[in-house]
Amino acid sequence: MPASETSKTATGEFHSFAEFYPFYLSEHRNDTSRRLHYVGSLLVLAILAWAILSGNGWWLLALPVAGYGFAWVGHFFFEKNRPATFKYPLYSFMGDWVMLRDMLTGRIRF
Repeated sequence: MPASETSKTATGEFHSFAEFYPFYLSEHRNDTSRRLHYVGSLLVLAILAWAILSGNGWWLLALPVAGYGFAWVGHFFFEKNRPATFKYPLYSFMGDWVMLRDMLTGRIRF
């Protein structure tokens, strides 16, 4: 059984984010895909900051487009896999931010 599958239960579910994150990383092995995730996440932060600073809440509509748009291009064209968001939306969302943190702190290569 692949290492990414060992932390799943018999029903294919994860008990915790700590169990999910190694699987999440295994779905993001391609450098270009990871970089697209980083760009999308940083763009989300920039758009959120602009929405707050400008007082224009309409910018918030761009958040999912920026975040998921870049990530899904990475999955469909570079990873050649299905985004974990479709099966594990909350854990996947959390994984995006933890992976960004890990990149910024040097735990994951850029």
